[in-house]
This record gives sequence, structure tokens and C-alpha cells, in this order.
Amino acid sequence: MAEAVTRAGSSYGDAPRVRRIERKFYIEPQRVPLALGLLRHSCRPAVEFREERISSLYFDSPDLAEHVRSMAGEFAKNKIRMRWYGTLQEHAGEVPAFLELKSRQGFASSKRRRRITVPVDRLARRALHAGVVPATELMQVLAEFGFFRETPLVPVINISYWRYRFTELTTGYSVALDCDIHSTMVMRHLGFGERDLHLAGGVVEVKGPRMELPVPLRSLKKLGVDWTRFSKYSSCIEAHLLEPGALGRLWPSGRMVD
Repeated sequence: MAEAVTRAGSSYGDAPRVRRIERKFYIEPQRVPLALGLLRHSCRPAVEFREERISSLYFDSPDLAEHVRSMAGEFAKNKIRMRWYGTLQEHAGEVPAFLELKSRQGFASSKRRRRITVPVDRLARRALHAGVVPATELMQVLAEFGFFRETPLVPVINISYWRYRFTELTTGYSVALDCDIHSTMVMRHLGFGERDLHLAGGVVEVKGPRMELPVPLRSLKKLGVDWTRFSKYSSCIEAHLLEPGALGRLWPSGRMVD
């Protein structure tokens, strides 16, 4: 599988801990096309994997401790996920997946990842409740990353979205637009058993060594956006926990507009 080899040999393979400043800007649904146009005008498409679908299975404690930290806006929080690229129909036999630990302190984030090849049927939605890899392997890899948790980790939710990747020319900052966000709850007895809930809008992520936004990206302010604590993980969980039909259910908390 040529794609798997390319990813393993690039920044998408096993990655050391690199700290960077991450800023996010929530984009309202009707402005996603404009945001994409602005990024295409002010940035260069990424050299590798310019656009594709990304899927992640997120893990948390049974009481959703990391989700609670995220919603509370705590200074330090973590995300543990198994990530894969493209659709399962594009793969045959085995799929390169990546176990990731993303740690965040304030605006600064770092990520560690380990490439793990798994049979494609383990990534089928009906099988995700099993966690893709044995729990012992999950905890072993996280321990090697320096992450230890007394309580067990369980698979919670499957989230997929379409990502456009760019590089800001003057600074080399990494920029991404994520949209068409869908989620399915994997943790049993949580939510209302719905599949493929579509979260409204998108998010622009800017990652680099400094807090200051590069000048060409300041055109994003034309969209009436500002920095946000937007989390795809927590926003999707909240959507599943609210009753079907609830006002603003498929919007990030506090973001619905008329």
C-alpha cells in the first residue's frame, strides 16, 4: 500500500513530542466556502495530503473525565484517539492506523503518535466498541508516551471530517480547515443510539511556534470569527447527549445563530 508507506515515512509516522501554539476559529456553516476561498488565496496547499477524510476513535475514562476537562476549559487536558485516513473502501486487508496522545496546556499543544497496522474490519463501525487494539496494547503505548491513568480507558465516539491542509507562506505555519463533521457514539448506553450526526459548520486550525497570527491569515476576521476553545470531540459528545430536536443541538455550545 503506497499511501501507508508514504505516511509512515513522513510526519504522519511515529512522531516525537513537539510543542506548538494552536489557535482555532469556528466557522459558521454558510461561511465555510468563503473560509476555504480565503485560505486558498492566502496560503499554499500542503505538499502532502492536501485534502482527505480523517476518522478518529476517541478514548476516555468511563466517566468522561477528559471531556469534562475540555468543557470546563481547564488549562491541562489530553485526547487519546486511534486515527485513520480515507474511507475503508479504499483499503483492502490491513490499514495503517495511528494511536495518538494529544496533550494541551493553555494554547500550547504537543502530540505523540504510533503507527499500528490493523485489519480493516476492526475499523468498521460495528466493531469499534472493541477499541481496535487490545486494552493492554493501548495502555502500553501510552505508557511509552509518558501517559499513565489509573482508571481504564474505553472507546467513546467515532468522529470523521473532511480536512483541507495549507501552509502559510511567510511563516510556514500549518493551517487546516475541517468541515463536514460527522459522529457516531460508540460507548454503549450513552446518547440516543444515533449514527452520523452532522455538526454544523467547520473549524480553522492554525499551528505554529508563536501566538501571533500571521498577517495573511488576519483576513479570517472578515468572517466575523475569533479564537475559540472549539473541540470536535466535546462538541460531538454534547450533541449526542442532548435530546433529538433540542434547539441548537447540532451546533457547538453557544454558537447557534439565527
